[in-house]
Amino acid sequence: MSQNPEPASENPPAFSGESVAVEQPPARPVALIGASGALGFGLAIRLARAGLAVAIGSREARRGAATVERARERIPDGAFLGLDNSAAVRAADTVVLSVPFASQAGILRDLHDALRPGQLLIDTTVPLAAAAGGQADRMLGVWEGSAAQQALELVPDGVRVVSALHTVSAASLTDLAHPLEQDVLLCGDSRADKLEAARLIERIEGLRCVDCGRLESSRVTESLTALMIAVKLRYTNHAGFHLTGLPDELWL
Repeated sequence: MSQNPEPASENPPAFSGESVAVEQPPARPVALIGASGALGFGLAIRLARAGLAVAIGSREARRGAATVERARERIPDGAFLGLDNSAAVRAADTVVLSVPFASQAGILRDLHDALRPGQLLIDTTVPLAAAAGGQADRMLGVWEGSAAQQALELVPDGVRVVSALHTVSAASLTDLAHPLEQDVLLCGDSRADKLEAARLIERIEGLRCVDCGRLESSRVTESLTALMIAVKLRYTNHAGFHLTGLPDELWL
C-alpha cells in the first residue's frame, strides 16, 4: 500500500478593505492511543507540558478517566480529554499509537472506521518477543517487515504512517525532572509526513528528530528498542540514543 502525498494546504481568500478580527478556532488535540501504558503516559504528560491538548483514548471509559486523573496530577494545567479510542481519533488530526505489539493489529482494526485520509499516524509499536511470552530484549519476526509496515497495511488508504520513538524510554519521559537530550529516529515514505511528525515531537524539550529513511527502515529502528532494553538492564533506565556529527539544521 502506498501513502498519499501530503495534501496541499488551503489558502484563505484575500479580502480588500477594512480588516476584521476573526477568532481562531481552538487547536485540535493530539490523540494518544495507549496512554494508560508507561510510554504513552509519558508522552501524554510531556506533550501537555509543552502546551498541547491531548485526547487520551481507551477501550474502557473507566480506564481512560483514571489515566486523565493521573495525568492532571502531574500536569495540573494540562489540557486532557478522556475519550474512547474512536472518539479520540475522530477529534484529532494526528494520532500517536503507543500499544503493545500484541494489541496493535486489533486496535487498528477497531479504529478503521474512525481513521480518515489525511490523518498522520505516528506508530511507536515494537514487536518485542515479550508479546509472545519471550524475553523483552529480543524481537519477533513480522510478516510485513516491521510493526510500522503492518500498521500501514491495516489503516485506511490515505492515512499517513510514520514510525518513531522506539529508543526513548518510558522512564525518561515520565521523570519530568530528567532532561531528555535524546534523538528520535523517524521512518516514513514521505519527507513531508516526517517533518510534520518532527514538529510535533520536538515540542517536547530535549528531543531531536532524525530522518532515518523510508518506512521499511523501521525494522531496524524498532529493533533498537531491544538493544536499549539490554543496555538499561545493565546500566540505567534513563539511557537514550544520540547521533553525533549531524548538521545543526536537520529539516531544511
